[in-house]
Amino acid sequence: METLVSLLPIILMFVIFYFLLIRPQQKKQKQVRQMQADLQKGDKVITIGGLHAKVHAIDENTLVLIVDDGTKLTYDRSAVREVVNQD
Repeated sequence: METLVSLLPIILMFVIFYFLLIRPQQKKQKQVRQMQADLQKGDKVITIGGLHAKVHAIDENTLVLIVDDGTKLTYDRSAVREVVNQD
């Protein structure tokens, strides 16, 4: 019984960490994966590096992005941070 009482604070700390840190992070990662999976041609996106561009073509794991001056760049899907405006 004493060992259970001595382990209770550690177990309680783990539960608190799970609900305050681990679970919200997992939810955010799931949302980002879903957003990257739902990308479509014509979506305006911002990459992790801060590049603002429009999706020109989509492959399984890569995207071809086109910038305002017509330059085409190839990026991994995972490089997209957010979709700004979906057409």
